[in-house]
Amino acid sequence: QVQLVESGGGLVQAGGSLRLSCAASGRTFSRYHMGWFRRAPGKEREFVAAITWSGGSTYYVGPMKGRFTISRDNAKNTVFLQMNSLKPEDTAVYYCAAAPMRSDLSSNYRYTTSYEYWGPGTQVTVSS
Repeated sequence: QVQLVESGGGLVQAGGSLRLSCAASGRTFSRYHMGWFRRAPGKEREFVAAITWSGGSTYYVGPMKGRFTISRDNAKNTVFLQMNSLKPEDTAVYYCAAAPMRSDLSSNYRYTTSYEYWGPGTQVTVSS
């Protein structure tokens, strides 16, 4: 089992920044690819960013490109999401997720079914 706990969420004004952290425990953290998803009120869970087990590759989609950066520190069992130039539409609960290292993340990073473990989420609210 892998336990994931997010932190760093909160209230920020539009244009501001937040740095989310996801602390992992249980099975060896470095054996998992990691991802961030978010869920806004009334909407489905949406992919935000992903990073491979070694940190060699990262993945983003349109709304987050150029503003968000995912990184990891395997020695500290932690993955980060740096969010800059935040917009009100970024308001959501942000979830950390872990995928098996054996999976091919290059083509499946944006699908929730690629990930085995999920954190409880942390709220990010961006005011206008």
